[in-house]
Amino acid sequence: MPKLIETRDLVTNFYTYEGVVKALNKVGLVIERGTTFGLVGESGCGKSVTARSMMRVVQEPGRIEGGQVLFYPGEDGQEAVELLSQSEAYMQSLRGDQISMIFQEPNAALNPIMTIGDQVAESFLFHRKKEMCAKVLEDLKTADLPWPGLKKLLEFFYRRAAADPGDRLCCWASRTPILKRWQQRLFREARRRSVEIIAALDIANADQVVDRYPHNLSGGMKQRILIAMALACEPLLLIADEATSNLDVTIQAQILDLLRKLKKKSISSILLITHDLGVVAETCDRVGVMYAGSVCEVARVGELFRNPLHPYTRALLDAVPKFSVSGQLKSVEGNVPNLVDPPSGCRFHPRCPLRRKICAQRLPELALAGPDHLVACHLAGGRSGSAQVWGGR
Repeated sequence: MPKLIETRDLVTNFYTYEGVVKALNKVGLVIERGTTFGLVGESGCGKSVTARSMMRVVQEPGRIEGGQVLFYPGEDGQEAVELLSQSEAYMQSLRGDQISMIFQEPNAALNPIMTIGDQVAESFLFHRKKEMCAKVLEDLKTADLPWPGLKKLLEFFYRRAAADPGDRLCCWASRTPILKRWQQRLFREARRRSVEIIAALDIANADQVVDRYPHNLSGGMKQRILIAMALACEPLLLIADEATSNLDVTIQAQILDLLRKLKKKSISSILLITHDLGVVAETCDRVGVMYAGSVCEVARVGELFRNPLHPYTRALLDAVPKFSVSGQLKSVEGNVPNLVDPPSGCRFHPRCPLRRKICAQRLPELALAGPDHLVACHLAGGRSGSAQVWGGR
């Protein structure tokens, strides 16, 4: 399958009073069209920073200091756009349109003083204004208006906006108290589309929900609204950052089932960020395991669960609660390292029960250790020659 997005040697640091936090250490990912790629690891390992770096929305005091993010919008996956070198205006046009993100906490992502309808409609008004103006212009041909002059005036503005959404005259009229009323039909079209997409996510009474505020909705409904905002423009890539972490298991299952259905209809690929290996097993095609800012293993989901090669991956799988004779829960011994002063060599070696002298001396490269199975470990017998993390089947 052709590539959709790829990162090469991505480096992101955070400049704090304590020191420089080396959050991402040359992270490489490749996600292909039509696939669901899971990114797992402990809290603080760099999963969310990786996604934010790909979209260039890293918060201060973070900085993207190296590497490349290559986006392949064409279906053939040949021509790449290097996102880190693009202007902010280009990135604003890309975010929410071709790449969308469901953020981890819905209460923080939703504006408490705006109605649900206004927040969903923003995506349409920003990315689909030209298309909606053309639709309104078409509807005006059969509209019954009180006087002919009004129809001509509306057609004038919508024709200009359909040709150029940033038309200066239209923007000036939008800020003028009387003339700004020309946008009413545009807002009605955006509201109609908002109701349509909210209803498509199995939310009852969507025409009433659009007039409510976030505090009127339950946690599961807020998460669905975030999904509606992310899917408004049918993105090529949907990044779901812990989209089900704060929901009960019933709502979690509904959200995951919803994502599976939507992927078949309107989404090309999904990057699913989670710490729940059960969620990965049910929904993903491939999975990458991160530890302390580095990718340590990538494989097909079934292969990873059957044959984990990295000691950290094995420790994660052993820590999954399961029935046992002893009734004791296993955990990964030791503590996550301080990334201001990360360990030398392999960042997992202080906690690794199989460590050798070389583990503290040299950082292992991500290399092939089997068909479509990559691992960064001196003990796994990897073959150098491939440092890409394939995100397809």
